[in-house]
This record gives sequence, C-alpha cells and structure tokens, in this order.
Amino acid sequence: MSGPISQFIDRHYRHFNAAALKDAADAYTAHLASGGSMLVTLAGAMSTAELGCSLAEMIRQGKVTGICCTGANLEEDVFNLVAHDHYVRLPDYRDLTPADEQGLLDRHLNRVTDTCIPEHEAMRRIESAVLDRWVQHDRDGTPLFPHEFMYEILLSGVLAESYQIDPKDSWMMAAAERKLPMIVPGWEDSTLGNMYAGHCISGDVKNVHTVRTGIEYMMRLADWYQELAPTSSIGFFQIGGGIAGDFPICVVPMLHQDLQRPEVPLWGYFCQISDSTTSYGSYSGAVPNEKITWGKLGIDTPKFIIESDATIVAPLMFARILGW
Repeated sequence: MSGPISQFIDRHYRHFNAAALKDAADAYTAHLASGGSMLVTLAGAMSTAELGCSLAEMIRQGKVTGICCTGANLEEDVFNLVAHDHYVRLPDYRDLTPADEQGLLDRHLNRVTDTCIPEHEAMRRIESAVLDRWVQHDRDGTPLFPHEFMYEILLSGVLAESYQIDPKDSWMMAAAERKLPMIVPGWEDSTLGNMYAGHCISGDVKNVHTVRTGIEYMMRLADWYQELAPTSSIGFFQIGGGIAGDFPICVVPMLHQDLQRPEVPLWGYFCQISDSTTSYGSYSGAVPNEKITWGKLGIDTPKFIIESDATIVAPLMFARILGW
C-alpha cells in the first residue's frame, strides 16, 4: 500500500515534469521488480542538501546497487554528520554583497548556495581522522580508494562521539554498512582531495598513489558492470550533470568499442534530473536519445528527463519508490 506522499503524487502529478517524475519513479520500481539493479549518480551539492534523509533508506532497502558521486558529495555527507549544528543557513543569500561574502570567509564559513559549511568543525575534524588513515596505509603500502577510506573511518566508530545528526540520515553511513560499490571520479576536485595533495607535498604521505583514483576507478567499474550485467539489467539514475554522470555511463561503450566485448548489455533504464537546459554551453547536450549514438542506451531503453530542481525531485521520487 502506498503512503501519503505517493497518494499525493497520484492525485496531482499528471502532466509535464510532474508526470515525468511519476513515470520515472514507477519505471525505477518496475526495473527493480524485474530483477534489475540501479546505479545512482550524485552531482552538485546533494549531500549538503541533506539528500541522505531519503537516500540512506533507499540504500538500506536495497533499492540502490551502486553509487557514483563527486568527491564533494562523498565528504559533505560526513561533514554534515559531524558538524550539522554549526552549519549556518542564509535564506537571503541572493542579497549578499562581496563584502558579506568576505565576512563569511573571515568566519571560516564556506557557502554552498544558502548553506555555509563550517571549516573548523567539519573540514578540519574530518581531515584529522582521514590523515591518520592516509599515513597508516601509506606506511603499510595498502592503497585504498577514497570511499574505502571513508568507509573504514565510519565503521571504526572514531567519529561517533561527534555525530550531530541521526546516523540513519547519513547516506554514507548506510553505504558503508552495506559496503555499497562506489565510484568517485575526479576525487582530486574536492576539499579532501586538495588536503591530500597538500599532505603529499609536505611529505606526510610519501606515495601519492596511497589514494587510488581515476583510471583505477574506471577499471573497477568495468569489472562490476561485467559481473552484474549478465544476470541483472543495470539502470542509470542520474542526479545533476557533470563527471558524476558522464564518467560512469561511458563504461558500456568502452567495453564494446575499446575492449571489443559486444555481448555486454547496454544500460537498462535511464533517468536524468537536471534544471540545466541541454545546450552547447550548458549541460553537455547529451539527452537520452543522443546517448543511443554513443552506444550507451538502446532504442527500447526506458528513458526519462525531469527538468527541475533535484533537491525537490529526488526526495519525492525516492519517497514514491519507498512507498511513503
């Protein structure tokens, strides 16, 4: 039986982007019901938008098979976990002057739209915990991927005394507990990535490859896809644009064209949530039908575009998929 959110969607979401939201959510559910799997990609600042309030339950209920996210989303969910009470919300952020922005910097508050992340309580607290792991694995010669370092820290309980939200609302905690497969392309373009570079330069970390990145992530993604696809059609649920979506969707044409493995199935479902109009200078222009020409999707692949704010759409879709 569906809950009140799903009933509201049934009653009111009948046309345009609202109908696309409903159709895409129901197709997601049907894909899983038929034995399919789902890769969810997270761009933007969805963790700071506290998507964990719904995504964590999606992970716990097995409705997410893997995640590809930016380095920012990887770390910002954990920042929120340990420093939520120190975040500063600015409802009138559109009225800020350059002097106002400088004032925030002077207070060590880093703004993400209407929300400021506190540097000392969030970033430096996590840096201390992760640096210990970087140094230890560097000494032991046991490199890990960025998400594996975070899983290790979360599962160790070293941060537990610092939690300022219910850990059930942390999607990273849910992912760590399930050891969810994860891909984090371009991790270097993140706060912790910058910190890691600094510690390599200063000599705290001797081997830059102690944190595994980029090409190795694609190789792991290729292994994961090939192991899973023969028995479970893999869907692609893309939140936002950029590298979080563009990197993983390319694994199929790579397997087909570069490794000459045409038997590998195409992605079996596709949905993109973005308020960025596809064009030459905006989001890359690769609407779902165009992806057919790149060997990513097929003619019959269920395809959906929801042109709206992902911070509004994604929680509603997850609520419907969860039956709320």
